[in-house]
Amino acid sequence: MRRRIAPALLLPFALLLAACTAASSADGSGGAGSNTDGKGEVTLRVGDQKGNDEAVLRAAGELDDLPYKIRWSTFTSGPPILEAVSAGAVDIGGVGNTPPVFAAAAKSKIKVVAAKHGTADGEAILVKKGSPLKEVADLKGRSVAVAQGSSAHYQLVASLAKAGLSIKDVKATFLQPADALAAFTRGKVDAWAVWDPYTSQALRSADARVLTTGQGVVNGLNFQVAGPASIADKKKERAIGDYLKRLRRAQDWVYKHPEAWAEVWAKETGLPYEVALDSVKRTNGTRVYVAVDKAAVASEQKIADTFARLKLTPRRFDFADYVDTRFNGGLPPSTTAPRSYGRG
Repeated sequence: MRRRIAPALLLPFALLLAACTAASSADGSGGAGSNTDGKGEVTLRVGDQKGNDEAVLRAAGELDDLPYKIRWSTFTSGPPILEAVSAGAVDIGGVGNTPPVFAAAAKSKIKVVAAKHGTADGEAILVKKGSPLKEVADLKGRSVAVAQGSSAHYQLVASLAKAGLSIKDVKATFLQPADALAAFTRGKVDAWAVWDPYTSQALRSADARVLTTGQGVVNGLNFQVAGPASIADKKKERAIGDYLKRLRRAQDWVYKHPEAWAEVWAKETGLPYEVALDSVKRTNGTRVYVAVDKAAVASEQKIADTFARLKLTPRRFDFADYVDTRFNGGLPPSTTAPRSYGRG
């Protein structure tokens, strides 16, 4: 199916692998590469995805004069990063709002230590521009492509519930983004629930329009997750605290320099520059670091309970048990409004 789709419609393979799905990569891939920055006796082992934390810290100049070493390992997606954290192979890594739920349900050894809050405009249910579907309620009886166990899966469930429907009222077609894009483009499905930058890509290249976004139904959070043993080590705890401050400053830089970051991000991932800039202004650049507080925990608990009810996770659990708030100092509440670039 994919071979018949114009190459411009398919996101770069490396980026497709970085989808925020709940399942680990089949071959257990991850941890490729071992770039090292900084100097000192302490080495912080960081799990990352292509075009994410290392790239933004480097672009913002936040890897200069590190008083400790950072050894980077690149993974295909959030779940294998959390597997590495749980196994003690890395100390900390950045992921979306859904992988920690599945890791916690599997009783992984993880602690959420930091959060950032962005708009949910990039979390969208897309339809074709000529589709007769005008609102979420119109999805009843229709086919919707979505990556099973992903943040988009939760957004679909929550959006349907808001419209008085359940997941059983639609024909959910579980596809990863590359296959979903092909199915959507060929008209094999009526709608596609997905996240940025795929949203931005589809709006530019796949004749798509937004039926609804995640605003008001998803929490818009991303997390830094560390290993309990790593934050129990005093030297690594100090390094992690410094690392998180550098990430906050780098996020400030992204907001102030969207075009510069879009250029770097496009080069890192192979995204077209225009798509990268759309995604920066729609989602990526709007994020602000916030406290991992009761509201954040409650919103993640809602996701966890939803997937447990759908029997996509093996048990119900208290998400608060997988959170450590020691790095919250001075940060605004998790409900703090994301940044905005206006309507231009």
